[in-house]
Amino acid sequence: MVAVIGDVHGCYYTLQQLVNKIKSKYTNIEIFCVGDLVDRGAHSFEAIDFIIKEKIRFTLGNHDLMFYSFFNNPGSQMGKTWIYNGAETTLKSYEDCMEKIEEHLAVLVKAPLFIDTEDCFISHAGISKTFQDKISKDILNEPDELNKVVSTDIHGLNSILWNRDELMNIGKLQVVGHTHRKEVFFNEDTNTIYIDTTAFGMNKLSAVIVEKSNVLEIIHQETVQEDSDSRWNYYL
Repeated sequence: MVAVIGDVHGCYYTLQQLVNKIKSKYTNIEIFCVGDLVDRGAHSFEAIDFIIKEKIRFTLGNHDLMFYSFFNNPGSQMGKTWIYNGAETTLKSYEDCMEKIEEHLAVLVKAPLFIDTEDCFISHAGISKTFQDKISKDILNEPDELNKVVSTDIHGLNSILWNRDELMNIGKLQVVGHTHRKEVFFNEDTNTIYIDTTAFGMNKLSAVIVEKSNVLEIIHQETVQEDSDSRWNYYL
């Protein structure tokens, strides 16, 4: 049994309350996150610091990659794109602790593209159906080989970081974020559950409790006002 949290996007206080809810009911459960820890919400620094201290494992999100790219290759397409995707709130959160940026970036860049547990397959945007001719059942059972396939073009629109098209049915529940929704949504055909419920837009942060591809419970925490930046509320 695992708990998986959706896109945090700098909503530290909301994240903290959601984690407390999970732990109060499922004391020893391992907690994961689908990435996008930064941008748009007001407290990206605090959110990453909390994730590290709580030892919450997470997959790389496209916003995390853009953040990293800006500081390590600012002239790249990813670095330039970050400026228009909520960078200002992230930078503001680091104003009084700029010395922590390198440490946090080092953690982000080590995040895997996916985490395959016994209970579910976790990634930021999921394995696109466009990969179905490249990914066999054998490859799905070989993490290193699967990583080679999904990492070939992580900047592409159908990649495991950016995809919004239909996903593969991989024979196990895929738990993904990335695509903003008002409520957690389950696609039965692809056996995928979408858990990004737009916390940064003053909606809520959501988590699913999963056991052997079955969702046992959905836990929500409405966005705490202190996490919000009104510039991004139009997403809902």
